[in-house]
Amino acid sequence: MITTIRRVWWWVGALMGDHDYARYAALQRRLHPESPVLSEREYWRERHAASASNPGARCC
Repeated sequence: MITTIRRVWWWVGALMGDHDYARYAALQRRLHPESPVLSEREYWRERHAASASNPGARCC
């Protein structure tokens, strides 16, 4: 029961983007080890700015 709840909680987090920064940091360190990795605050600021300036398929 506890394992199922944890899996569901992880899935909801993944759906909401909670794991995106960790994925970004790991990829950045692997592909560009010489470049600095953005802090989590900087990452989210840039991500929200990019989505606001280029809304794509959003409805609003």
